[in-house]
Amino acid sequence: MVKVLFVCLGNICRSPMAEAIFRHLVKERGLEEQIQVDSAGTGNWHVGKPPHEGTQQILTENEIDFSGLKARQVIREDLQQFDYIIGMDAENVGNLGRLAGHNRSVRIERLLDYVPHLHVEDVPDPYYTGNFDEVYQLVTAGCKQLLEVIIKEQSLK
Repeated sequence: MVKVLFVCLGNICRSPMAEAIFRHLVKERGLEEQIQVDSAGTGNWHVGKPPHEGTQQILTENEIDFSGLKARQVIREDLQQFDYIIGMDAENVGNLGRLAGHNRSVRIERLLDYVPHLHVEDVPDPYYTGNFDEVYQLVTAGCKQLLEVIIKEQSLK
């Protein structure tokens, strides 16, 4: 089982959006028995809360299921349990790196590293910008490319 963890700051906007989109893509490809998806935040102030209303609205508009998603904080054990840990921006990746400490075997990357042709490095936080449409487009592009990389690297069918 390949395990993917999406991480943002509070786990109510970007990372649950990525989790829901990625699960949708995985299901479309019939890979739900081979790929497990989760999300978490580096901060703890939204733990137990559902995705932000803006995230819920954009996912609903695009017919992406987000049922059951609740915010949680990333823990050190996540770094051993997940094969792909995908941060939404450089700050998240830095926080994850500090949490990992000397464990350099863990794979921590930014989502938009998978779509360099977009010339955008970080997924902006719609909690502050309000631009859930832009974030949805960026996250979808990143998730599609990430899935293709995982399928190739893990020889999934």
